[in-house]
Amino acid sequence: MSMGKTKTVMTGILSTAVLIGITGCSSSGTATGNSNSNSDIPPVPDDTNCTNWEWDDDDGVWECEDSNSRYYGHYFYGGKYYNSKSSLLKNTSYKKQQQSSSSSSSVSGGSDSTNKSSGFGSGKKSYGG
Repeated sequence: MSMGKTKTVMTGILSTAVLIGITGCSSSGTATGNSNSNSDIPPVPDDTNCTNWEWDDDDGVWECEDSNSRYYGHYFYGGKYYNSKSSLLKNTSYKKQQQSSSSSSSVSGGSDSTNKSSGFGSGKKSYGG
């Protein structure tokens, strides 16, 4: 291969790498959470008692992450706050939703509950200030 062809091939490879890098780093949501990339996730709650929300993919609910809120760490489902997972599990509509989503995920392979993680790549999304 001549030096000219090598330079052309390397330019093409670098251009492709840069393009993939730029595309991979683009933001699919906004800081306030007005849009999110997963259509299965309900919109960020519009509640004045909490300004920072995190989507808990494992539980399928929003969690208040506003350290100045009295609802910090509470789950939010169906327009109500729940101070613990056990109180959330008492909600019959939440239980039905979880049962239907877990039965549909078991058809598609399910998930290993012993392989849960947190942080980057955990399935949690954070929105707000």
